[in-house]
Order: sequence, then structure tokens, then C-alpha cells
Amino acid sequence: MNTTDTLDSGAADFAPLAPHASATVAGASGTSGVDAQQKRPRRITFIRWLRKIHGWIGLWGAALGLLFGTTGFFLNHRAGPLRISTGAPQVSELQVPLPQPAPESPRELAAWLKGELKLAGKPGRVQKEPAHAVAWGDRSAVQPEHWQLTFASPQQMTSADYWVGSGYVTVKRTGNTFLATLTNLHKGVGLSVGWVLLIDTLAGSIILLSLTGVLLWTQLNTRRTIGAVLVIGSIVAAVSVGLA
Repeated sequence: MNTTDTLDSGAADFAPLAPHASATVAGASGTSGVDAQQKRPRRITFIRWLRKIHGWIGLWGAALGLLFGTTGFFLNHRAGPLRISTGAPQVSELQVPLPQPAPESPRELAAWLKGELKLAGKPGRVQKEPAHAVAWGDRSAVQPEHWQLTFASPQQMTSADYWVGSGYVTVKRTGNTFLATLTNLHKGVGLSVGWVLLIDTLAGSIILLSLTGVLLWTQLNTRRTIGAVLVIGSIVAAVSVGLA
């Protein structure tokens, strides 16, 4: 057999393989390009949707944040050295005769006072001091049982002082100024469950704003996402070490 014929025959056998291989590579690159083009619109749609959520949550957070930012400023300066006064409270005191028969427990007294004087707020902590013997010079006497009640609301604070056996209860009311009322709203003094849940929505909106803000900054880019995770992880680790 001639050497030239053998080489020509081998070239003829392998010649059709080259176009087939190039076509396979082109098909693979074309498929990956189509997948990338399909993923890109989804990413853009998700980022646009994320921006809308971030904006609406930010609007709600800004409305409540304005109130709580202002009251938080006054709470931060409620004591020296940079104390800012919220105004002098208005104090009034009243002796209220008790009904007959007199209330037998602090709860009954609180219910009667709330209805009789139309007190705002809910009854707070009750202090009940039992009767006990006390020294008076060279004599001894029995101090009667003592009840102290409080009714708290953003606008005012009411306290009731009663010695068991007395026919009167001393009621002292302290009216708050406008700024003091706002700070009480911040602290949730004497407020209902509805207000507490409203404040929870502010806390939730701040958390969502943080999460959506980080996602918008990364734009789902791999390098930025890794960087954000590292920064947040470093802050969490630093706080954990500081609290340990």
C-alpha cells in the first residue's frame, strides 16, 4: 500500500469531525447565552419589585420615625449635663370620701376610683403595706394597713393613697405638658395593646428596611453579597464579644 494513499484516507476519515465539533461548541455557548439572557430579566424584575417594597416601607417608617425620633431626643436629654426640660407638670390634690361599705381590697378601690373620678389610664402597680406595730416615744401603736395605687396615661399620672379604716382616700393628679405626653407615648405609658402593636410595626419596618437596603446595595451581585455578609458577620461577632 502507498503511504500517500494511507494519509489521504486518514485525512478523509477525520475531515468530517471538525465541523461537527465546532457546531457542538457553538451550540453549548448559545445555550448558556440564552440562559443568561433569561436570568437577567428576572433579576431586573426582582430588583424593581424590591425597590417598591423598600419605598413603601420607608414611607411608613418615616411617619412613625419622625415622632419617635423627636421624643427619643427629649428622652436622651431628660437628665444632665445636657438636660432639656419638657415643662413643669400641673399638680392637684383631692380628698375623696369613700362609699359605705368601703372597698375591701385595692382592686375594688381602683375600680371605684376609676368610675367615680373618670380616671384615664389603667391601674398600675399596687403597693399594699400590712398593719404593723410602731414605736411612738415610750408608747407603741398599730399602724393600719396602707394602700397605694397609680393610674398612668400619656396625659397624666394619678396616684391614690388610702389608710384602711379611714373614711377618705387622697388622690393626687399630675398633668403632663405636651412634650411630656409625647415622651410618654414613646415609652408606652398606660397605653393599650393596639398602640404596642403599632410600635411593633415600626420595629418591623426598620428591620425590613435594613434587609431590603442591603439587597438593593448588592444588586444580587456575588462579590457585593459576599462583602455584605462579611461586614454584617463582623459586626455581629464584635457585639457578641463585647457582651461576653
